[in-house]
Amino acid sequence: MSTASGERWKTMPETVSVSPGVSAAPKTPSPAYRAWQGAQRRRRMLIALSRIALLGLFLAAWEIAPRMEWVNPMLTSYPSAVWQATAELIGDGQLWSNLWVTLVEVVISFAAAMIGGTAIAVALWMSPALERVLDPFLVVLNALPKIALVPIFYIWLGPTGSIYAVAIAVSVFITILMLYTGFRQTDPNKVKLVRTMGASRAQVLGKVVLPGNIDTFTAALKANVGLSLVGVIVGEFQASTAGLGYLIVYGSQIFRMDMVMAAIVVLGVISIAIYLLIQMLERRLAR
Repeated sequence: MSTASGERWKTMPETVSVSPGVSAAPKTPSPAYRAWQGAQRRRRMLIALSRIALLGLFLAAWEIAPRMEWVNPMLTSYPSAVWQATAELIGDGQLWSNLWVTLVEVVISFAAAMIGGTAIAVALWMSPALERVLDPFLVVLNALPKIALVPIFYIWLGPTGSIYAVAIAVSVFITILMLYTGFRQTDPNKVKLVRTMGASRAQVLGKVVLPGNIDTFTAALKANVGLSLVGVIVGEFQASTAGLGYLIVYGSQIFRMDMVMAAIVVLGVISIAIYLLIQMLERRLAR
């Protein structure tokens, strides 16, 4: 070995070998990175505290305004009365029985809308001719106010069937349009690549289109949570003798605004819980 090559050999960095089963020592984060982490934690804490403060101010204003007779308490109630009404509904079992009815209707309608909407979106992507035929009808049906269909569904399907029909109609068309639009916007270069390899349209769907639209699916799930709940409550307003929608109507008929507000608060809690579940699913799919 020459002297020059020997000098180069001496200046090369040594490779640290790690025995199997022994992990290398973790690198110490730089001061700049630790400062950035601290800033992010403070930012998240500030956002959380701001949300809590805003909610507290709203509840305080809601409690004070009726008691000071700035607004009519018969029309707005107040948080302490809503809390008491909620406790009464829990105590006599009305809340759990009506909540269960609404949850079952929401879950079934939500699942039916997602499964049916996905199947139709896939069929439209698989058959461009079918898409050209159905596209104007889907646009019109999606724009049609679904509440206008409630009396028709009630006559055709009865009280229970009309609730499911309204909830599915509210959410299925937006599901179809969201998913099909996402399918069409899949990276064309990836589609061309697998097509040049001889893949059929069904294989393109399974290997490229569906895996490439996970974000579209989660967006459709998030949208359908609220839409299915709205559809169920609207259906219960019209036809049901049980459920949170029925509880809202019954409370308004007897001027129990505390009962009405209690049912609305429970609906909000349901929406948040389902949304958080979908967020957990989204994080799992993103891994």
